[in-house]
Amino acid sequence: MMDHFSSYFEANKELWNKRTAVHKDSNFYDLAAFREGKDVLTPIETSELGDVKGKTMLHLQCHFGMDSLNWVRRGARVTGVDMSDEAVKEARKLNDELALDAKFICCNVYDLPEHLDEKFDIVFTSYGVVGWLPDLEKWAQIIKRYLKPGGIFYMAEFHPVVWMFDDEFTHIKYHYDNREIIVTESEGTYTDREADIQGKEYSWNHSISEVLNALLSQGLRIEQFNEFTYSPYPCFNNIVQGDDGNWRVRGMEGKIPMVYSVRAVRG
Repeated sequence: MMDHFSSYFEANKELWNKRTAVHKDSNFYDLAAFREGKDVLTPIETSELGDVKGKTMLHLQCHFGMDSLNWVRRGARVTGVDMSDEAVKEARKLNDELALDAKFICCNVYDLPEHLDEKFDIVFTSYGVVGWLPDLEKWAQIIKRYLKPGGIFYMAEFHPVVWMFDDEFTHIKYHYDNREIIVTESEGTYTDREADIQGKEYSWNHSISEVLNALLSQGLRIEQFNEFTYSPYPCFNNIVQGDDGNWRVRGMEGKIPMVYSVRAVRG
């Protein structure tokens, strides 16, 4: 781990441990429906990543494993990674309950080489991930480290434009690019704004160019890049649901990007 960031990582880990206890029982994640076979992946990643049957997949920042296990149901052999020990504990519990065969590792993404020595057909990550990582060059090195030659890296992520706004989307509050640590006093969580969870969290806003250039610097070839003016999840304040079931910022419907996706290949 990068020692100069360790206190920030530990604070974030503590918050995500608390959030996991709330998230696993929330209507937002709806574990009951997932247990009954509901597909929780969105059409963005399922259409762009395609058939994963028989493929090995490394899922970075997997939270408590629902997406990882959904990919297993679609035929992938999945290893999930998350820094929250409570999230990994729940992921392993859910995996056993559903009699699936995913593996889960608890560590910071940057520390993964200390815990795993394997190559994968796919490295996957999605929604609310890179903002917790201060150094995308090192992140891209990890991705390359774990991809087989010809392997696919795929991510779907919330757009940095979204993170420029205050929580209610009333004004621009933060820089578009990664020029400072964003320190916020966090209360509640996106599944329950009134949850008894408080603490400082530390994040970093990464521009699209920073993300793409980090991947390109490791020799990954960008095959596809897309932007979407909606979120598939109701995890923000001041949003409205459209007829298509997706969510947009009230008063800015269709005017700002909310999600982007990248598909890249290791040569």
